[in-house]
Amino acid sequence: MDKFIEKKTGWKAAFTKKRLPWWLGAGFVILVVALIATPSHSTLRINGDTVTINEVKSGEFNDYIRLSGTVQPLVTIQISPIEGGIVDEILIEEGSTVKKGDEILRLSNDNLDLQILNSEAELAEKENILRNTQIQMEQDRLNVKQSKAEYQLNVKRLKRAYEQQKALYDDKLIAKEEYLKAKEDYDLALDKLQIITDKEVQDSLFRSTQVERMRESLENMQINMRMIRKRKDNLTIKAPIDGQLGILDAVLGESIAAGTKIGQISDMSSYKIEAQIDEHYIDRVIPGLSASFERQETTFAASLRKVYPEVRDGKFKADFKFEGELPENIRSGQTYYLNLQLGSPEAALLIPRGSFFQKTGGKWIYVVDKDGKRAVKREIHIGRQNPQYYEVLDGLEAGEKVIISGYDNFGDNEVLILK
Repeated sequence: MDKFIEKKTGWKAAFTKKRLPWWLGAGFVILVVALIATPSHSTLRINGDTVTINEVKSGEFNDYIRLSGTVQPLVTIQISPIEGGIVDEILIEEGSTVKKGDEILRLSNDNLDLQILNSEAELAEKENILRNTQIQMEQDRLNVKQSKAEYQLNVKRLKRAYEQQKALYDDKLIAKEEYLKAKEDYDLALDKLQIITDKEVQDSLFRSTQVERMRESLENMQINMRMIRKRKDNLTIKAPIDGQLGILDAVLGESIAAGTKIGQISDMSSYKIEAQIDEHYIDRVIPGLSASFERQETTFAASLRKVYPEVRDGKFKADFKFEGELPENIRSGQTYYLNLQLGSPEAALLIPRGSFFQKTGGKWIYVVDKDGKRAVKREIHIGRQNPQYYEVLDGLEAGEKVIISGYDNFGDNEVLILK
């Protein structure tokens, strides 16, 4: 029996087993072409006019940073009352120029006034007691002296009587009893004279000691009185130095406690510049570094005087002193822009500063090819930086071109197609 063979036509004829390998090969080629023709997920097309392209170049890297500083007096003294009180009178206003000793304001203190009155009354009483005691002691001394004189006179009389009685007794003219009585009277008078003499000495020592103690007590009270009066003087607040009264935080009728900061006086004869520096430079900023700034089309010199150890909000404070001539019309609070020299100029690869750094941190950059149509992400290593340039340590060569504008709109794409 003859077999009937059906002849395939159209698309069925095209997809026979014999032609299947050919179709598979053609499909693979089409797929490869499509992949090449279609940009991958890491490629982004951008307008080349919207980016900033600069060339990597060899040059001299000037190792400095740009700082904004504020002029401040080199010496500022705080004003604080030693004695508390109520503000009675303000004699000098803020911003005024003062001389040392000028009265700034006056306070009153009723408790201190009462204490002074009590101390004065007590001192007067002590002085009166001392005076009366001295009068009484002098009277006692005179009484003792008078008694001693009487005893001395009595001794002389009794001595004569004794000598007379002794002579008579020796001549056998009187009885022994009369002689002995004269002798006993004389000896008693001598004893009494000795007692009054001892009393005079003891009274003198007692008076001296008592008067000395009273005088010491009085002197202590006088010292205390002077201290209280000095506290009274401290109610008048005076300028400690020549200068300018910058701040005065006091209101009439206000009660101010002792030690409260109420103002400050600035010595206007010398100045410094206070600046805030990024903590990135904290290991490189040391006292003695040179700085410069321009003012009135003139360059002035300064040097780093002091570096403060505390870091706040990513910055630390530093003080600069002027070297040589000062700018004209310098005023506290003015802003100066300093160039702080961190090191000597050195040859290096340089790229201009740009906002790309905020995105990359200096770890990579887009490098533009020679025809300027593509930019490819490349890892780099950036070292030092100044207000104009970054120092390139690795990853780039002189003559290459890079994109230095911001990368915020580029995502994570590895390749940029520049249209």
